[in-house]
Amino acid sequence: MAEKKIVPLEFEQPLALLSQQIEALEKQVKESASAELEKDLSRLNAQYDQLRRSLYSNLRGIDHLALARHPQRPYTRDYFSRWDPNWIELHGDRKGADDAALVAGLVRLGDQKVVAVGTQKGRGIRDKQTCNFGMPPPHGYPKALRLFHHAANSRLPLDTFIDTPGAYPGLAAEEHNQAEAIAVNLMELSGLTVPVVAIVTGEGGSGGALAIGVANRILMLQHSVYSVISPEGCASILWRSADKVAEACQSMKMTAKEIHALGVADEVIAEPLGGAHQDYDQAAVNLQASIVRHLQELSALSGQDLRKDRQKKFRKFGAFKE
Repeated sequence: MAEKKIVPLEFEQPLALLSQQIEALEKQVKESASAELEKDLSRLNAQYDQLRRSLYSNLRGIDHLALARHPQRPYTRDYFSRWDPNWIELHGDRKGADDAALVAGLVRLGDQKVVAVGTQKGRGIRDKQTCNFGMPPPHGYPKALRLFHHAANSRLPLDTFIDTPGAYPGLAAEEHNQAEAIAVNLMELSGLTVPVVAIVTGEGGSGGALAIGVANRILMLQHSVYSVISPEGCASILWRSADKVAEACQSMKMTAKEIHALGVADEVIAEPLGGAHQDYDQAAVNLQASIVRHLQELSALSGQDLRKDRQKKFRKFGAFKE
């Protein structure tokens, strides 16, 4: 099978140009078997590795955002299928609707069985349209709510996977009372008596993320972002300019490292060099190890203690001065 061609982002263009030079030189080496060309190739490869390490250790907020939105980044289904090829998908809200933007089912993480719910953006254009680009409409949240209750009734841990720009902002969503659907999920999640671990795998946007994000532990992949509004929305409100997105990313403190420093995220999970899209398997291994470790820690708590722990966590957020 042909190797997957990685789409370079804007800030990765120097790497892409150097990679093209290496590919061209490799062809010349094969044709001529020149010792001098082999030395040049070795030198370029070393230069590429050095530039790569330097580039990804000095990323700006907007660069993390670009990686979080990378079109080849692994989504919820990619993780589920790697952890458990026989995972069981559960459909519908039992009220007549089934939202493709929210994937749910029973997944085995090693020896641990969990109920899992996550947002799904879709790959091709038709799939993206089916998944509404990862933005759940109002009927998506009752589907997630049904799985919350299933986890509680089955005494199984609940894992939620967040990768959404936010809840669907259309007029139809407001007409069907999306705000209440999200509010109900917040209330029900806060009262669950089973362990809840939420993982931001890409974008964690606004109420659409929080609707499945009230958890005992909040984990973030290294290049994921978490914010109350999109940087584009922030730029349009504060500066009334689409050119201020980079400034918005910087001001909002939305990267995993910054969210962890604020005390909102409990752990930042390392990604393969260059982002999770570079190596799906390694990203899945890193993510599984972290989830299992936190679930083992939470398993020592009683149901009531789990609920109190979760509520205490969210009450501590923010700084107040009277």
